[in-house]
Amino acid sequence: MAVSSAFAGVKLESILLGNNAAAAAATTSSWSSSSSSSSSTHQIRGIFCKPTRTRRALIRRADRFNPTTTIRCEVAASNVQTTAENIQSNTGSSFSSSLSALEQLKTSAGDRYTKERSSIVVIGLSIHTTPVEMREKLAIPEADWPRAIGELCGLNHIEEAAVLSTCNRMEIYVVALSQHRGVKEVTEWMSKTGGIPISELCQHRFLLYNKDATQHIFEVSAGLDSLVLGEGQILAQVKQVVKVGQGVVGFGRNISGLFKHAITVGKRVRTETNICSGAVSVSSAAVELALMKIPSSSHCTAGMLVIGAGKMGKLVIKHLVAKGCNKIVVVNRSEERVAAIREEMKDVDIIYKPLPEMLTCAAEADIVFTSTASDTPLFLKEHVMDLPPVSPDVGGLRLFVDISVPRNVGSCIKELKTSKVYNVDDLKEVVAANKEDRLRKAMEAQAIIAEESKLFEAWRDSLETVPTIKKLRAYAERIRVAELDKCLSKMGDDISKKTRRAVDDLSRGIVNKLLHGPMQHLRCDGSDSRTLSETLENMHALNRMFSLETEISVLEQKIRAKVEQNQK
Repeated sequence: MAVSSAFAGVKLESILLGNNAAAAAATTSSWSSSSSSSSSTHQIRGIFCKPTRTRRALIRRADRFNPTTTIRCEVAASNVQTTAENIQSNTGSSFSSSLSALEQLKTSAGDRYTKERSSIVVIGLSIHTTPVEMREKLAIPEADWPRAIGELCGLNHIEEAAVLSTCNRMEIYVVALSQHRGVKEVTEWMSKTGGIPISELCQHRFLLYNKDATQHIFEVSAGLDSLVLGEGQILAQVKQVVKVGQGVVGFGRNISGLFKHAITVGKRVRTETNICSGAVSVSSAAVELALMKIPSSSHCTAGMLVIGAGKMGKLVIKHLVAKGCNKIVVVNRSEERVAAIREEMKDVDIIYKPLPEMLTCAAEADIVFTSTASDTPLFLKEHVMDLPPVSPDVGGLRLFVDISVPRNVGSCIKELKTSKVYNVDDLKEVVAANKEDRLRKAMEAQAIIAEESKLFEAWRDSLETVPTIKKLRAYAERIRVAELDKCLSKMGDDISKKTRRAVDDLSRGIVNKLLHGPMQHLRCDGSDSRTLSETLENMHALNRMFSLETEISVLEQKIRAKVEQNQK
């Protein structure tokens, strides 16, 4: 598809035009210095580098997240031939030649820029790559997801967006009109939002594009990227992204389809594999970690305190009960949620305490679990240092297991000899116990993910032909209506409604039958053997045959609209 050379994006214009004179002068100087050669050929090359991600090995992925990046360079060359004699005799001519070469470079860059397909990109920080101190600065509460989507889609090169922010990850999913510019804009937005320097952010972030991004969210939804293999909570969080995104401008067709398909993948993996056996959530891993640190004889007698009765807190209570604990103190702002949990677990002694009594309850507890949405730590060194010591029968140390992000327990407590603090980063110890089993189940799940990834890519590829399908139908409908009006006018005004309807139905039937063949050849949804390249060839042929006015790429139109909107 041809591209208007007058528009190659605001940033592309500024780069190419802003340096036009300097580049031309440098080129002229270079040519003049080579006057000793009677005839020489020079090339001006525009280098466009696109980062791509090397596929991670399954074993590495299950053990730790360590994405690698390679660089693929695409070279657009325009050859400019001249002679030393002509340069020496006519400097103005060589200057004009250099400008012409730069114009060719600009046009080539414009084509490259506007023909680039919209890309699904994920810019993320997870427990595998980023310390909790940074993740908590970037964490976005669920209530702020719509605002974040709006701000992201307000960026020049971002068309759609979604936010997946949990205790283990902060990931931004976008449909970018340009990969490089989109990544740059989102990274700057994250830096501004979290107050983290871009250089520091880039050290820990990971970038995935298109198929790799698709596979990543499928693996996340299936629980393969979690600390605890197959944990069910992440699937619920992916579902929440879709629920919150409904009706939000910017949570568009591609991103919405991606997350909905990820939910399907997560359900299928859990149904067809045994991935849910054992510890399957952060909450259950937290309970297992705590019980690993105390003598097995005190599992049922240790004083358990849970602060926060939300989803995470409730799961902690359930897993404690499953391990044999029959008395649990729960501190919460209100008693309503605690009463509901107590009603659900009638055989367990669940004691409610209001938030002001938190320190008193901590003094009587051996293990303290925290899972609140507080922005500030609930426990600091000065709060804990005067608490009475824990009985040697329970290990002699008061354990704080903090599964909140931002953290509820200050790291300064680690300085005390009477207490021990664990946060979400420490749950790796629990996961390590079943490494071999985790890899075997991951292999089964990966086969499902590979199959579902192909289906999603086929669906997304099919969207490429949607504009042509719409334009072809509209073109045929205009002809049908015009010819129908001519026919009815010749038949006179005294024809019956039944006859009018019959003629109208006849015209529609003819058009639909004529369009059936072309429409079939514009399909690329994986239901037949037709490849994407064949389908796109058919699309371009129809565009030419019926003059469907697709000379300016859809991508260019979108970028132009975004820039104009942001300039208002």
